[in-house]
Amino acid sequence: MKAISVAALVLGAVLVQSALSRSGVGDLVLVAVVAIGLLHGRVAGLLTGAAAGLLQDALGGGMIGLSGLGKSVAGYLAGVAGTQFIVTQWMSRGLLFLGASALNSACFVGLSMLLGLRRYANPLLEIVTQAVVNAAAGVLLFYAIEFLPVGRERWNAVLERRRKRRYH
Repeated sequence: MKAISVAALVLGAVLVQSALSRSGVGDLVLVAVVAIGLLHGRVAGLLTGAAAGLLQDALGGGMIGLSGLGKSVAGYLAGVAGTQFIVTQWMSRGLLFLGASALNSACFVGLSMLLGLRRYANPLLEIVTQAVVNAAAGVLLFYAIEFLPVGRERWNAVLERRRKRRYH
């Protein structure tokens, strides 16, 4: 069940990211990878980052492996941070997403410039902007993940009350 939910989260992030690819701000696939690393550990973060990055590269038409490297490192380090530190408050999660996003963007931008694939007018501005947007998206994703069980319980309670009224 865990593998299915991880695959669904990554596939959904890849689909939404490819639909929003024109904006160029934010990387929802990275947000999903870091969230999986935090929730399930460093090995899950590493493997998910590699798979999601390769999938994103294959669909994006760029050099295969460029996104996978940064996402693998970010997912692994998020998993390590999730097991070594208490990352439960929005501020600590935001800082973790900020750092992981900055690391991923630095890897991607640095390798792109090193290989001569793309020139950036102001690479530091792009890295910081993407890191801030990803941190905000990551904190919102964790609020949604934490609300799902509570929302399901509330919905089941409403359905149970309706069922009791109907049959009693």
